Amino acid sequence: MFTALLNNLKATRRTIVFTEGPDARILEAAARLIADDLMDVILVGNVDEVKANAAKGGFDVAKAEILDPATYEGMDEMVETMVALRKGKMSAEDCRAALSKGNYFGTMLVKMGKADALLGGATYSTADTVRPALQLVKTKPGSSLVSSCFIMVRGEEMLCMGDCAINISYNDKLDKEGNVVQSAADQLAEVAVDVARCAQLFGMDPKVAMLSFSTKGSGKGATVGLSQAATAKAKELAPDLAIDGEMQFDAAVSPVVGQLKFPGSPVAGYANTFIFPCIEAGNIGYKIAQRLGGFEAYGPILLGLNAPINDLSRGCNADEVYKMSIITAAQA
Repeated sequence: MFTALLNNLKATRRTIVFTEGPDARILEAAARLIADDLMDVILVGNVDEVKANAAKGGFDVAKAEILDPATYEGMDEMVETMVALRKGKMSAEDCRAALSKGNYFGTMLVKMGKADALLGGATYSTADTVRPALQLVKTKPGSSLVSSCFIMVRGEEMLCMGDCAINISYNDKLDKEGNVVQSAADQLAEVAVDVARCAQLFGMDPKVAMLSFSTKGSGKGATVGLSQAATAKAKELAPDLAIDGEMQFDAAVSPVVGQLKFPGSPVAGYANTFIFPCIEAGNIGYKIAQRLGGFEAYGPILLGLNAPINDLSRGCNADEVYKMSIITAAQA
């Protein structure tokens, strides 16, 4: 699954920053990345602590750059930049305090071009990884929200599922007068396209199923209407992609069931990219595939941000950090 990503990395040298430099899992993964000469590495943390932990674990990170927020020479410039980005929402003192923490400091390194990508979350919560990204790096042009996906791998089989980690549900966004400025369907459609583009990064030819408990109007309900409307919007946003729905999971993956319930659909029965109508369905769905289906789950891969910033599980191991580092850097 990493062939396309590694080819991407070979084309352009990237620098990744790890917000939790002293963590043994981060150090082990960083040592592997350096030994494999895949990318340049920045470790955030106290220099003596990082070096001591690396020596204790036998991890060679001599070629990594270690940056300590407490002694960083560019801190004044960083504070000034963050104050401007926060536009009166945070004082210089507030910004300096935030930047003393690895999550904000690492995010500002990306924002200021010192690093191309960031990976955090070994000890930080998802919220503590995503919040600085939204405040400082923000969404990319044309994107209105951040979403996520998981790449699911079982042998040679690869699937993509989203959003399973960020957007709890989709609701119309209203202005002060109560007018709809962005519909729930627009949001879900944007997620669908971003997830499909991520699938392409892994060398997949995405066939995108907009999932529901209904297939082609067989059921009624709010999420059915949402999936129907989002399907139409997604097709408008990305006419080059194979997107169809709404459909039940069996119709999405079984050619016999799919073509019976949804005849003529280019996706039904052949889907490899699955869009869930809410996080509850998505989170349950990918974990069923992981725990009962024997798929390895890579993610959550964050989508829609102006730079690659990804979140680790706090229960991750060094191999997962290593692989997520490749994924994150390849997004740059």
